[in-house]
Amino acid sequence: MRNGYATTSRGLRTGSFPMRLYEKAKRLGVWNPAEIDFDRDREDWQTLDEERREAILQLTAQFVAGEEAVTLDLLPLVMTIAKEGRLEEELFLTTFLFEEGKHADFFSRWLREVAEAPTDLSEHLTPTYQQIFAEELPQTMGALLEDDSPHAVARAATTYNMVVEGVLAETGYWSYHRSLAVNDLMPGLCEGLVHIKRDESRHIAYGVYLLSRLVAADPSVWDVIETRMNELFPLTTALVNEGFDEEIDETPFGVKQEEILEYATGQFGKRYERISKARGRTLEELDADPEPEDVANLVSEL
Repeated sequence: MRNGYATTSRGLRTGSFPMRLYEKAKRLGVWNPAEIDFDRDREDWQTLDEERREAILQLTAQFVAGEEAVTLDLLPLVMTIAKEGRLEEELFLTTFLFEEGKHADFFSRWLREVAEAPTDLSEHLTPTYQQIFAEELPQTMGALLEDDSPHAVARAATTYNMVVEGVLAETGYWSYHRSLAVNDLMPGLCEGLVHIKRDESRHIAYGVYLLSRLVAADPSVWDVIETRMNELFPLTTALVNEGFDEEIDETPFGVKQEEILEYATGQFGKRYERISKARGRTLEELDADPEPEDVANLVSEL
């Protein structure tokens, strides 16, 4: 039985951090993958040699599968937040889920209409990729259905928001940028990436807020976050390394392996430091925070 309603007992906390993200999502998250023009992309695709095509196919296949995975695996967190009665966070999470599905739709359309890629692209999903997206992510998120304690939520959000989105996705977008936008290739794909990066900046900002809220309420949660990030960091570097031949340390577009690893390590460090500062803070202080600077400026790279 429901014991009252937030909207009629206290009203929505419109100035809270999740509601500010919700307002941004309503303004900026309404783009439609079906309306992006791929005409130039098709022309560019025909000019690429086989090596460059394979590099783009691998990156895009990993992104479309990853977006599908995070769409499927987000629901346990949404259910946990809803069960806690955190309406403002749940409102934002409705946009979060919608956007993840839209990202999968976008990459799927590009693969189908530009690359005319075969249906089965599983050869591009490396062993480490599968370990992260087919094992670690669904297991950690699914565990919330049985255990929705703060420690379990912290473990899930660290996996989803801080590592999968905050390190792997950002690193992938950066690699896309270096490969395509600066070479004036695939303007339709790059346009979609700008929208996706803007969406993901809100998702990561929420993850920082959620984990900070948990740490502020219970400092012992920090140990869970620290342990989980250290468990997953070796997998992030291994995933980058699997994209390179042992004798070739750069992509067909000239992006060096060392540069990608350095970027991934930097993103990992920023997330780690950001959440560590939540210890000793109050929920009111967290709600008053501006968006993390490194998150808010994400989209400026394209």
